[in-house]
Amino acid sequence: MAGRIGSLILKDTIQFARDKTILVVVFWLYTLEVLICGYGMTFEVKDLPVAVVDNDRSPSSRDLIDRFELSEAFEIRGYPADQTEAERWMRQGDAQYTLVVPVNFERDLKGGRSPQLQILLDGTNSNAASLAKDYTTEIVAQFEREASVTASGGQGLRPAVQIWYNRTQTLESFVVLSMILAAVLMVGTIHSAATITREKEVGTIDQLMVTPTRIWEMFLAKTVPTLVVGVMGLFPSLVIIWWFGVPIHGSLLLFLALTAVFLLSAIAIGVLIASITKTLQQALLLCFFGLFPIMFLSGTMTPIDSMPAFIQPWTELSPLRHYMEIAMGIFLKGVGFAELWPAALKMAGIGAVLYLIAALRFRHNLKSG
Repeated sequence: MAGRIGSLILKDTIQFARDKTILVVVFWLYTLEVLICGYGMTFEVKDLPVAVVDNDRSPSSRDLIDRFELSEAFEIRGYPADQTEAERWMRQGDAQYTLVVPVNFERDLKGGRSPQLQILLDGTNSNAASLAKDYTTEIVAQFEREASVTASGGQGLRPAVQIWYNRTQTLESFVVLSMILAAVLMVGTIHSAATITREKEVGTIDQLMVTPTRIWEMFLAKTVPTLVVGVMGLFPSLVIIWWFGVPIHGSLLLFLALTAVFLLSAIAIGVLIASITKTLQQALLLCFFGLFPIMFLSGTMTPIDSMPAFIQPWTELSPLRHYMEIAMGIFLKGVGFAELWPAALKMAGIGAVLYLIAALRFRHNLKSG
């Protein structure tokens, strides 16, 4: 009996060692995924992009701004000419925090009056906004303790914080939208990968390849049903959005149209996975293996600006990052296509490149056997 068990163990071990997909997944889970999470996953706020409107331009205002710049929580991205331009930066996502220093800031401090700082915060991520408020309180308190103007009779500062796009700072809007967007990604990727690999298993793909059908025609036939399912599946989600009270400040039609663009990228990922794998089991495993970095790099788990600098450029490769920007912009900010077209173009570009790679893979597979 021991011999039979030993033979079975040896057989399964050899089979495991020959399965390259399983080996890659195991290596990923034990090494690369741990490294990515260790370096990139944080619940702190770091390098939050800040726009500064300094209406006083005095040594005291410069001292205060320098304290924000020296903080790890904030990164000064620029100095808009006025508050109107700073608000435009906020709408476009170029800044998530605006510091407005009033006129006569230094004079009021020295004169014993209490100048009012104006703080505008992007509240789409309520956790980041809450932490940013706490950091602001710390910086202002330290400025009051250490600045020479407070020692000469100033009564302190009065920061007036305004939370934009999520005044109640509820987490539900961000969480509900993030989960729905992740569901769209999974539907597009898994459905397309499963459909193609299932046909590869039963041999219908090989039959199609000996017909005059071209690869792009086959891709189109696989794309359209998944596209329809992905978009139609959003309608029940819209009921959930209404149930949780998530605001819809922008165009719902624009959101659905750009969802279709995002789905093309998600479907392209699935098609690429199907071009690599031979069985449905391998395809599903690789889908879950591949979707984690896409979701991680999207900013749904950790704000992108809080990630290490060497990881941030890689987030541009995640179509979910750009879809997040679109969804948050439409639902919470009420922005239109004029502000969102760069994100839509990036999604379309990612999808086009992935489709091209998948087509080359399928063509190579045909020539090699």
